[in-house]
Amino acid sequence: MPKPLMYNPFTEIADDDQQDVELVDQAQNGDRSALEKLVLRHQAWIYNIAIRMVFHPHDAEEVTQEVLLKAITRLSTFQGTSQFRTWLYRITVNHVLNMKRRGGESQPQTFSSYAAAINDIPDLDLPDPRTVPVDVPLLVEEAKVACTTGMLLCLDRRQRLIFTLGEIFGASDKVGSEIMEMSADNFRQCLSRARNDLYQFMQNQCGLVNERNPCRCPKKTRGFIREGHVDPEHLLFVPQHVQRISEVASDTIRKMDDATEQQYAALFRTHPFLEPSSQIDWLQQLLEQPGIRAALRLN
Repeated sequence: MPKPLMYNPFTEIADDDQQDVELVDQAQNGDRSALEKLVLRHQAWIYNIAIRMVFHPHDAEEVTQEVLLKAITRLSTFQGTSQFRTWLYRITVNHVLNMKRRGGESQPQTFSSYAAAINDIPDLDLPDPRTVPVDVPLLVEEAKVACTTGMLLCLDRRQRLIFTLGEIFGASDKVGSEIMEMSADNFRQCLSRARNDLYQFMQNQCGLVNERNPCRCPKKTRGFIREGHVDPEHLLFVPQHVQRISEVASDTIRKMDDATEQQYAALFRTHPFLEPSSQIDWLQQLLEQPGIRAALRLN
C-alpha cells in the first residue's frame, strides 16, 4: 500500500476531517481498504504521543497498537456527533492516562532526580570517530533528543499530554481542550504550569537554552554511551527521522509573546517526527483474525 500523505489532525479547523468521515463510513460498511487508510492517517501521530509517554520506541509501538485496537473495535459506535479526530484522540488520551507503567515510566522520576542523574554522568571528549559505527554528530543528536525527551517524563501524565498537544504539536486551546475533555481556560492554565515546571528546570540545568549552564550534549554523549542511554549500534531516535515536528505541524504553531518560551518550544519542535518500524504489517495481521473480521464485517 502506498504511504499516505501526511496531514495534521491538530489544526484549528480540520479541513481534512471530511476524508476521515468518508473513510469511517466505508469502514463501518466493511471496507477493509478504507479501514487501513484511516488507521494509517493517524498511526504516526498517536505513536508520537506515545513516545513522550513511555520514551522507548518499542513500548510506544505497543501503546499505539493498543489504542488503535480499541478504536477499531469501537468504530461502530462512532456516530459523527463530534469530529472523528476528537473521538479518536479522546480514546488515545484515556488509554495513556490509565495504562500501566512501562518503559521509561517504570521508575517515576522528578526534575531533581533527573538533574542529579545527568550531573553524575561525567563530561568527556567526544568518541573517536573510528570507534563508533555512525557519524559522531548523529550520536550527539541522539543524546540531545534522548535527554530532552527524558525531561518530559518528569511531568505527570496529564501534564505531558497537554504539553505534547499544546506546545509540541501546537494545538490551540480549543482543539486541546476538546481532546482532553476540559475547558479551554483549564487547558491553557495546565499548559502554562507544565511549561513553567519544565522550562524552569531547563533554565537551571540545560546548556541548550542557557549558555551559563555547564551541561552540554557533546560533553555528555560519551558518558551517555557508557551508561547505556545511547547505543551507537541501535539508535532509538535519529534513524527514524523522517521530518521534524516543526515541519509536519507547521500549520499549528502556537503564538507566544515570550521570546524565551519560544526558544524552549522551538527546541522540542525540532525533535524528529517518528514513525513506527512497521506501518502496516501488524494491522494486516490483526485484520486477518477471524474474530476481528467478523466483528467488523470486513469484506
